[in-house]
Amino acid sequence: MLSTLSMQDLKNFKHELTRFMMTYKFALDEMETRIEILVQEFEMLHEYNPIEHTKSRLKSPESIIQKLYRKGGDLSFDGIRGNVKDIAGLRITCSFVSDIYVLSDMLKNQSDLHLLSEKDYIKHPKPNGYQSLHLLIEVPVHMSDRTERVCMEVQIRTVAMDFWASLEHKIFYKFKEGNQAVPQRLLQELKQAADVAARLDEQMERLHREIEEIQEEQSDEAADSLNRIIINNQQFALPKALMSALMNNDGDEDKS
Repeated sequence: MLSTLSMQDLKNFKHELTRFMMTYKFALDEMETRIEILVQEFEMLHEYNPIEHTKSRLKSPESIIQKLYRKGGDLSFDGIRGNVKDIAGLRITCSFVSDIYVLSDMLKNQSDLHLLSEKDYIKHPKPNGYQSLHLLIEVPVHMSDRTERVCMEVQIRTVAMDFWASLEHKIFYKFKEGNQAVPQRLLQELKQAADVAARLDEQMERLHREIEEIQEEQSDEAADSLNRIIINNQQFALPKALMSALMNNDGDEDKS
């Protein structure tokens, strides 16, 4: 079909496809910026970063068309938008299971993000043991001539969940290349490994809570740290006059 198109038709098609893919790339950029802001907020205010790392990806046009055919959608940009919801994907790896839900709530509370669906494979793991929290989110992307709401998938999981899922994918990919079925014995062992990873997450969560309790008990010993703030690796002493004025103002507001 492409051989029958004129050069101008090909240029127009390339322009439209590039513009289409750009919106998803910009949606990823927008979401990664929001995540980076949350990371810095956590580090500055809570001296703790719940996010280990992030990874983003765009589906290739070939993969998009293959998924569209499987879903039976119309071969058009509107058909793709309506049927392929994970063209843009962001994977966020957290330290602990509790961090996953804290981060999820933060994203859902951002008024300009629209949550389309949520699948909790942590509370309800897949039969093979897979665990992760999947969110479909519409992100506003501001172009030169319009604002588009772009759907993307956000997966949030722990380090242990991510380790298991990555290796499981590699094992299945090798069998898929050879058009072979995965032996039942391996499926059982993968499920057992997923259960071990889940128990590891539970143990690390418990240790994390115990360490926090110990630190709270020792907070008096670190009182001098309350006399300064750190922004962008710079330390600033708290101005006593400003602190006094703010505290007095708060007191006056409470009385009114």
